[in-house]
Amino acid sequence: MNKICELFKIKYPIIQAGMVWTSGWRLAAAVSKSGGLGLIGAGSMYPDILREHIQKCKKATDKSFGVNVPLFYPKLEEIMSIIIEEKVPIVFTSAGSPKLWTASLKKKNIKVVHVVSSVKFASKSQDAGVDAIVAEGFEAGGHNGREETTTFTLIPMVKAAITLPLIAAGGIATGGAMLAAAALGADGVQVGSRFVASDEASCHPSFKDEVVKAVEGSTVLTLKEITPVRMLKNSFFQKIAALYEKGVDVEELKTTLGRGRAKKGMFEGDLDEGELEIGQIAGLINEVIPAAQIIDNLIEEYDQALKNLKSY
Repeated sequence: MNKICELFKIKYPIIQAGMVWTSGWRLAAAVSKSGGLGLIGAGSMYPDILREHIQKCKKATDKSFGVNVPLFYPKLEEIMSIIIEEKVPIVFTSAGSPKLWTASLKKKNIKVVHVVSSVKFASKSQDAGVDAIVAEGFEAGGHNGREETTTFTLIPMVKAAITLPLIAAGGIATGGAMLAAAALGADGVQVGSRFVASDEASCHPSFKDEVVKAVEGSTVLTLKEITPVRMLKNSFFQKIAALYEKGVDVEELKTTLGRGRAKKGMFEGDLDEGELEIGQIAGLINEVIPAAQIIDNLIEEYDQALKNLKSY
């Protein structure tokens, strides 16, 4: 049996990324009911809102689901307490040291997965005792690694360095990409951008439409001096680009960024002044469809790609 399916008790080794302003209970429940692993994105939720989403997800499905927690979260202890109290079975951590919470969560029989963008942090995550690792390449949307290592390069490097189950992320939105990740040594895939353009995603419909309109070159990784983030090119991005042209001043970058940019763009639908986080693969996404159809398409495309390889 597939290692990821066995670990999470799911039908398909497909994990829906826990993205800010996008991954609410509706999306997580829909993915889990369809055979994947749905994740609630805690990064954009106050503690009481997270509890509400967890409880609604429990009512919506009896399948496994989890919560993604960025470890720079300001109310981290409260968030983790809620996760433990609500008996969430799986936690994906990111943007911080896996040593912070792995042991405490595992004592409560919670499976822990850490998201990394380098071999160095994959090894540190394994040493910290996590159950699996997500290796996310440069192609991915949202907050990203500074190394700019692509998924195709990162997965085999991480595979050679660890013994844990490995989940590939970054630029994966088709069954063919799933097969490629498997060929490189991944035991499963984490899919983000494709699920942004789903009926159940909690982000603003205008943002979903912008994702569908995206083409090759529509996104860029920027703001490395603060926290690297991949986003669509819009008016806000042009302001950032202008600052880089005249010479980077970190404090001026921070002032221009301000607070709540991702919420403004992704949740409230301000396409000009918001931060529109999405991956390079957006150029391959052409429609907004139900999460269940996304899962079905991934499996059908995977099977077809596998058949095609026999005549390669």
